[in-house]
Amino acid sequence: TPSHRQRAESESARSNTPQHPVRNPIHNRNAIHNHNMSVSMVHGGLVGLKSRTSTPTPTRVAAARPIAFRAVSARVAQHASSSLFLSGAARPLLKQTAFAIRTRRSATVKTQATAAQPPAPAPAAPTPAPAPKGANMKSLAISVGCGLVLWFIPPPAGVAIKAWKLLSVFVGTIVGIITMPLPLGAVAMIGLGVAMSTGVMTFAAAFSAFSSEIPWLIAIAFFLARGFIKTGLGNRIAYMIVAAFGKTTLGLVYSLVFAEALLAPAIPSVAARAGGIFLPIAKALALACGSDPEKGTERKMGSFMMLTMFQTSCISSSMFITAMAANPLSVNLAASITGHTITWGEWALAASVPGVLALILVPLFLYIVYPPELKETPEAPLLAKEKLKVLGPMTKDEKIMGASLLVTVALWIGGSSIGIGSVAAALIGLTALLVTGVVSWKECLAEGGAWDTLTWFAALIAMADYLNKYGLITWLSGKVVGLIGGLGLAWQPTFVVVMAIYVYAHYMFASGAAHIGAMYTAFLSVLIACGAPPVPSAIVLGIFSNLMGCTTHYGIGSAPPYFSQKYVPLGTWWTLGGAVSVIHMVLWLGVGSVWWKAIGLY
Repeated sequence: TPSHRQRAESESARSNTPQHPVRNPIHNRNAIHNHNMSVSMVHGGLVGLKSRTSTPTPTRVAAARPIAFRAVSARVAQHASSSLFLSGAARPLLKQTAFAIRTRRSATVKTQATAAQPPAPAPAAPTPAPAPKGANMKSLAISVGCGLVLWFIPPPAGVAIKAWKLLSVFVGTIVGIITMPLPLGAVAMIGLGVAMSTGVMTFAAAFSAFSSEIPWLIAIAFFLARGFIKTGLGNRIAYMIVAAFGKTTLGLVYSLVFAEALLAPAIPSVAARAGGIFLPIAKALALACGSDPEKGTERKMGSFMMLTMFQTSCISSSMFITAMAANPLSVNLAASITGHTITWGEWALAASVPGVLALILVPLFLYIVYPPELKETPEAPLLAKEKLKVLGPMTKDEKIMGASLLVTVALWIGGSSIGIGSVAAALIGLTALLVTGVVSWKECLAEGGAWDTLTWFAALIAMADYLNKYGLITWLSGKVVGLIGGLGLAWQPTFVVVMAIYVYAHYMFASGAAHIGAMYTAFLSVLIACGAPPVPSAIVLGIFSNLMGCTTHYGIGSAPPYFSQKYVPLGTWWTLGGAVSVIHMVLWLGVGSVWWKAIGLY
């Protein structure tokens, strides 16, 4: 039909029109051919450059690239002069080719520029802040100020001038030990220097306590502890107890508690026992059971474990003279008042029954009021057994250390019956370690804690002793006796009142040694003046000089290591510490008094 013929002619005309290159097979073939040639020229120019460059260093490549691109551009322009290449089909392909050249050239230039640049220097490590030099001036000013205030106050009636001046030096030294502008030994030496410079004490008086055997006993015990930790015997004993008794959380904690109490006589530093042996074990076991404060799971087991280990470290420190660094100071001060030197065996026997009861009851109390979420710990014995496998059989040094320790502890207990004192027993054990090479004398010299303790012990002992000789302690005891005696109480309730004042005054002290040096002599004198039996009073004051550390997170050497793990909030630490202190007052003054009567202490 006419309409069909017109439509067919129109379609034929459109098919022969050159402005539609897409439908023209000849134009399509030519355009594709020319486009492929252009791209090949680009690629060939780059490949040829690479093949002709014998050493493609970044400098040579960067210099040759512009030449190659100019050559390729010229060849592309030559082909562009053909009519087919300039046809409508070729124009978009030409644009694509030019864009490919520019893109490849830009990428190549950027790559070569980056390769040619030297590597950026690593950021410098931050320079650590230099350690502070000298004393903490604020703390030093506080301690000096306290001493000066007393120095210029007229002494009360009945107190000698020299006694009052020595008291001012003593108070300044005690405040310095609390605030610690310098290490304890340095503070004590400064105190002795002031006492001698002002004529309050002579050289012989100031250094008289360095001939006392108590400071040397504790120093030698530090040397023994070095061998105990160095050989790994302490860790082995702890792991053995955990492997045997650690299937439940409560059983695990009890195994650590009694392991720590077993090691306490051999390691005189409660901070060393806590931070060096039992805190790493406790934390490893807590993490193995999934208790981690960083993940919010501290109450699963770690909170109960850390708080209990801290609280019982105060108990184990109170059970033996050699279990805490300041206990020998109590013994020495008691000897100056009562004329009786408390032996290692007397102290241990007096503390044995109430101490064991406290080690049982305090964890149980905390288990009830601050319970762990995880009650079963089957992983703990397995972890302890794995640690024991890693340790392997006992080494020769461990066996020597164990034998030396057994001999030393046996002589501490019964050596007095054969004429061997505590220091001689410690020296026998140390001699065995030195001769066999388990501990070297160089390691003993490097044991800074031993020498520091020896220094400040001796200084405080000397000052406290001469305060008593100058009559100050007698005057102070008389005043307190008059105050408490006016209450009309028998010595038993008076004993409770004095002990309560002594214990809760520890909130003002960050050191058991400072507390003992400041208050032990006066309060013991008060108890004796009120009719209390001297030897039990001296021992109980010494025991509570350790137990009172349970109240705060700074009152005893084991508190900071355990508290710093962030398993227990500060408020909980103080609240439960106060509650445990009440348990100690009831248990030790109740059950303890019955036990002391039974063994004939009074």
